[in-house]
Amino acid sequence: MKLNVIKQRSLWWSISAAVILIGLISMVISTAQIGAPLRPSLDFVGGTRLQLELDCTLAGNCDRPIEAATVREVMAAEGHANSSIQVVGEERHTISIRTSNLDGPNRAKLEAALSEKLGKFDTNKVQIDTVGPTIGRQLFTNGILSLLLSFFGIIVYLSFRFQLDYAFFAIVALVHDVLVTVGAFSVLGLTMGVEVDSLFIVALLTIIGFSVNDTVVIYDRVRETLAKTPDGSMNDIVDDAVNQTLTRSINTTLTTLLSLVAIFLFGGETLKLFALALIIGFIAGAYSSIFVASTMLAWWRTRPGQLQPRTASGPGSEDVLPDE
Repeated sequence: MKLNVIKQRSLWWSISAAVILIGLISMVISTAQIGAPLRPSLDFVGGTRLQLELDCTLAGNCDRPIEAATVREVMAAEGHANSSIQVVGEERHTISIRTSNLDGPNRAKLEAALSEKLGKFDTNKVQIDTVGPTIGRQLFTNGILSLLLSFFGIIVYLSFRFQLDYAFFAIVALVHDVLVTVGAFSVLGLTMGVEVDSLFIVALLTIIGFSVNDTVVIYDRVRETLAKTPDGSMNDIVDDAVNQTLTRSINTTLTTLLSLVAIFLFGGETLKLFALALIIGFIAGAYSSIFVASTMLAWWRTRPGQLQPRTASGPGSEDVLPDE
């Protein structure tokens, strides 16, 4: 069965636009609420993250789950009303608190106040992370710079390998993938308190590399077909290129997703969100390569007023190829 991507390109673009719009709305709401489109972790804003777990070996200590409202009352009483609080774990016996920098005495005082209200904590499972605000800003700046440099490098490479319009629509597809992933995590941040850390930047860079690889494969097939049939219809050529590479794209994406799903389900807590970002981004990347980058290139090459490439005629003439 042949997939007609060109015929239904308005549908593909509408789906992408709707998903991106939801993410953008979420980012606007998040910015209004917390001052950032995504909920930043300790890596970016600096401060102290304190994770405490109740000691369930003590009789009656874990009879009731921890209530976030109770933790918030204690934090407010201790002068940390603006802290981020999450109750984690299926049994809700663990709390994760992100607050301003705490030195040793203030941290001990806070732990004592929480223990008095919630129950005794297991000292062997206490986790404490502290990041200075300067380091946090530097990590954020370096992350954004690395994303911009990767986009620039891809534009230069594709411009030399193909043509400028190929490069432009490949970048459009990459921006699509980044916006879908960022928008999804903005929604998760609003609804579930999910935070993004430095690994999220790593995930975005990985998504960009994965997505552009799929796009290059399709564009290579388009270029090869144009070289053989320069008088052919651009829409038909793109449709054929997508269908010829479709099995390869699906198989590559599915085999990669199997590993990522395993990491998400059975990996450690620090890798779950990293794997989730890659899952969302890889699915978006496969979608954009097949349904966005290819259809936009065909639309651009066949828009009204665009001269279609034709071979020169006459003795001794040479073919004029569209991408040479």
